[in-house]
Amino acid sequence: MAIEDSHSSSFFGPWPDRLRHSAIILLAAAFALCALVLLADLSPARGVAAFICIAAAALVPWRLHDAVSSREEVGSVRPVEAAAVSAVVAGIPDPAVLLDRAGRVIHLNAAAAQLAPALRKNELAQFALRSPEIVTALREAIATSESRRASYLDQGLVDRWMELVVTPVPMPTLFGGTEKCMLLTFHDQTPLRRVEEMRADFVANASHELRTPLAALSGFIDTLQGPAKEDAKARERFLSIMHAQATRMARLIDDLLSLSRVELSAHVRPESSVDIVPIIRQVADGLEPLARERQVEIEIDLPTAPVTIPGDREELLRLFENLIENALKYGASGGRVIVSLKEAASADGAPEIRVMVRDFGPGIAPEHLPRLTERFYRVDVGDSRQQGGTGLGLSLVKHILNRHRGRLLIESVPRNGATFTACFPQAKSPISA
Repeated sequence: MAIEDSHSSSFFGPWPDRLRHSAIILLAAAFALCALVLLADLSPARGVAAFICIAAAALVPWRLHDAVSSREEVGSVRPVEAAAVSAVVAGIPDPAVLLDRAGRVIHLNAAAAQLAPALRKNELAQFALRSPEIVTALREAIATSESRRASYLDQGLVDRWMELVVTPVPMPTLFGGTEKCMLLTFHDQTPLRRVEEMRADFVANASHELRTPLAALSGFIDTLQGPAKEDAKARERFLSIMHAQATRMARLIDDLLSLSRVELSAHVRPESSVDIVPIIRQVADGLEPLARERQVEIEIDLPTAPVTIPGDREELLRLFENLIENALKYGASGGRVIVSLKEAASADGAPEIRVMVRDFGPGIAPEHLPRLTERFYRVDVGDSRQQGGTGLGLSLVKHILNRHRGRLLIESVPRNGATFTACFPQAKSPISA
């Protein structure tokens, strides 16, 4: 991976080769002088003195050759420029490595040392950076003297997608010429890749969720226009199913729009203060018909005094509606749902308000808990659709809590129900029971 410089086309080649040739020439001249001394019958003292002078002169280029070849830290780059380059490389926030024309490391910053611990100054970088994409990009940059980019997967303790940029950098040398060095900078593309994957998954899932009720509607419409055109009983049954499918599709669209609105304002914390006690009671009262249908009793354990937090009323209504409705649907076999509120402290000791929704249903297996707030993630797809779920409820809860600078805690033991806890930073005024 050596970089050819402007002196490589000359007869003597690069500086180390020139010095080597000069030393050989001087030594040859010394031996030639000795032969002349012997043949010309010069005095031994003069011959020895002439030999010592020529031999000493020959040692000078050999010593220079050793100094240049060793390339201690800065290689052949001038000390002043080397110090400036070192400061620039160290100041680059991303991992950065400067290589000489042979591919040896001249400088590297702390981020590069962390990315590739095997990198060492004055050693070949290709032994530490073994990715084929890196080697290929470096060789092409050397051959063309043009910048090159390459993406590769860094497989470590945590897999990361990295982008490499190789940029040729001409550097002044000790001997007045220039040397083509290579600056390697690495950029972590993992967050962008994950966002792109999430976007693709979201579009695919949303399309699938919308296509299912649309297909059902289209099929029943064709049936009503054809074979069941005059069948009043079938028409009544099909219209009922079509209404349910249309309601499901409308709810999915409503959830998508709500999620989009919350994400757009995620960086803006609500400034208005709201009392969440009447909000929770309003949601519980509104879900009483569903509770009676599922034969579930809603138990409310809330303080009589106001509990004020900075929040958006409509978003909080949606949040508590999702939590309590999920408990009624998926924990109906337990026969009751408890909604309670209490003061607590976060891990860092900050006071917070916790609203807990507890059901006594079948519970959730531990492997599902970390993924419950992912969009369209369901523990049981068939059961979720039968219950009228869109797969976006808990994702919406999480985003609303993020906007309110809160967090969601999920605890569950199989066959012993589940508890969903919405935690909000506490306002200045404490709860008075």
